[in-house]
Parts: sequence; C-alpha cells; structure tokens
Amino acid sequence: MQAHKAVVRLEGPAAFVPYVLWCGAIMENATTMEGKSRDLPPLLLSSSARRRQRIITFLGNGFLLAITSISTLAVLFIFYFIARDAFPFFRAEGFREFFTSIRWYPSAVSHPEFGALAIFVGSGLVTLGAVIVAVPMGVAAAICLSDVLPFSVRQVVKPVIEILAAIPSVAYGFFALVVLAPLLQQSGGPILGVAVWIVGAPLAALSILVMADLATDKLPDRARSVARWAAICLLGAGAIVALTLAGKTLTGLHISSGTNALNVSIILGIMALPTVVSVSEDALQAVGRELREGSYALGATRAETLVKTVLPAASGGILAAVILGVMRAIGETMVVWMASGNATQIPHPWYNFLQPVRTLTATIAGDMGEADQVTGSARFHVLFAMAFCLLTFSFACNVSSEWIIRRARKKAGG
Repeated sequence: MQAHKAVVRLEGPAAFVPYVLWCGAIMENATTMEGKSRDLPPLLLSSSARRRQRIITFLGNGFLLAITSISTLAVLFIFYFIARDAFPFFRAEGFREFFTSIRWYPSAVSHPEFGALAIFVGSGLVTLGAVIVAVPMGVAAAICLSDVLPFSVRQVVKPVIEILAAIPSVAYGFFALVVLAPLLQQSGGPILGVAVWIVGAPLAALSILVMADLATDKLPDRARSVARWAAICLLGAGAIVALTLAGKTLTGLHISSGTNALNVSIILGIMALPTVVSVSEDALQAVGRELREGSYALGATRAETLVKTVLPAASGGILAAVILGVMRAIGETMVVWMASGNATQIPHPWYNFLQPVRTLTATIAGDMGEADQVTGSARFHVLFAMAFCLLTFSFACNVSSEWIIRRARKKAGG
C-alpha cells in the first residue's frame, strides 16, 4: 500500500527540527510495496521561518569564519609589529653594512657598528649541520618504519621517536652545555670516530642493499642471487674502507672548545628528527599499498619498488619534511644560546664546525634585555631587523612546503 503524501507547514520552534529526523519518523510509519521507492513528503516553511533560517546560517558561517581567521590575523599582526620596528633601522643605517659587514659592535658609544654577516653565516652553518644530522637519519628511519619493520614494531617505535619533540628546548641546551660540551673538548676526536661508525654503518648497509638490488635487477634469476651477493661484498668492502679512513681522520682531531657549531648542530638535528621522521613516514604511507602491490606484480623487488616507485611518489612530502626540519632548526633559541659559544665570527674555513659561532635567535634573546633600556635607538631596532629577516625566511619555507605538498598531491591524483 502506497504511503500517503503529506504537506506539512512548520512555524516557530518546530521549523528548526532536522529534516532528516522528521522524514525518518514519517517513513517509519509508512508501508510500501517491495521493490518500490518511498515518497518523501515535502517540507514547506513560512517566509518568516526561512528568513530566520537564513539569518542563523549567515551568523553561523560568519562565526566560523572569524574563528578560522584568528591564526591568519595573528600572523599578519606579528609581521606588522616586527616590520614597524625593523624599518626604522634600515632607513637610518641602510642595508649594506647590515648584510655585508662582520663588525658587530652595537653597544659602542661613539660609533656603533651593526654588521650582521657573521651572525647570518653562523645561523646558516648550524642549520646546515642540523640538516646533515637529521635528514639522512630521519628519512632512513621513515623508510624502515614504513616499508621494512613490521606494523607492530612501528606502532611502538614511532611514538618513542615523537617523544623527542616533547622534551623542552632548555633541557636539550642544558644537556649540550653540561654533558656534550665537556665530552667534545676532552675527547671529541675519538667520539667523532665512533659516531661515524654508529651513524654511517646503518646508512651504508641500507644503501648497499638497495644498490645491489638495483645493479642486478636485469640479470636472469639464476645469476641474480650470486651477482647480488658479489655486489654486496664489493660495496661493503668499499664502505668499510671509507668509514675506517673517516674514523681515523676524525679521531685525530683536537677540539679546543666544546661550545661550538658541531655541538649545536648535533642537538638541533636530534630536535628536528621527530618532524622529519613523522612527516616523511606519513608521506610514504600516503603512497598506498596499491602502488606497492602493483610494482610487486610487475616483478620488481622490494628495493626497486622503494627506489623507483615509493620514493618518487613521496618525494614531495619528504621534501616538505626537510623544509619543516630546517624551520625547526633555524628557529631554535635556547640550545644555540647556551651551547654555540656566541662568538661573532665567520669560521676559518667557513665550514669549520669546531669553532664557536653566533646565531640570529641567540643574538635577539641575548641583547634584547639590554637594548630594551634604550628603546628607539638603533641597537633596539636592529634586533627587530634580525627578527624580520628570520620571520621572512621561516614564512617562505612554510609557503614552499605547502606548495610542494599540494603539487605532490595534484601529481599523485593525476
């Protein structure tokens, strides 16, 4: 028996009853013939009810838009207030001395100098060191978590790695100053020699396995196994020789001061490691099992699937993870303030990580207390100029990572 059609006119509070619940109540009491669709009764609202509904919808959308715009407005206000106090310095002192000179004497009474080139070089040096520490280890750990280790092990290891992000930066700085700095100064050479094996051996083993598979993928099945083991032995011998030479070279080094760029780079690399591992592992997981299974179905090995299929598909997310790790390292304050040595100099040569350096964040944190006493002076505004440069670089890195992620998703989606 066909359900009766009904025309219902709702006004007042009843007009705001959800339509789906109302239709469900009507359909529950209706009987239909098997195989035929049910007819839903139309819902008519009065003009006043529709007007109230539009007003409520407009207010709700406006409220949600205001909530989501708070973060954007906060960033814009931060840019505005920092730029407001940074531009007076550039108007008074110009750009040339700030970006090209290494003479940093902002507290001089007669003729203060504001050459920040050495500070920019110090920031870039410790950031580069942190990337060298974090990126190979982080990407290799993400690959192991995604495609090598069992799922049960991944569920335990990944949260442990992410716990590193919860440790306060001042605790890292205290460890770098009290524990790592004396170790580097007293026996830094032997420690670096051992560290080469600890870090280099797993990376070399993973690289050797992948390279051996790639080198023998064109051979017949009978010869592939023998050739693969031969390639592993040959590449392994080369890796052992390289690690041995590097270890002996580093063992003979003498480190005069434990508070240097190397100390800070190691700690910043450890601090950036959770970001690189987590974002890279998410990018590798987003590739999907279908792409991996399709590669296996075409006869590819695990190494071929990883190198030729998974990593190219996840390259955008991995690059975004590297950029986020760079932002984590360059914006850190407490560690570089406590363990970098705070020496306004360019190392000789510039890539010498064993000399003290000074960074932008450490300079801002260390000098703001004294510069605040002379608010409005060039010494005060130069710190805001540094903060503006740092904020601009971080914003550019963030925009670049978002663009890379969107481009990778668009490419993966066809």
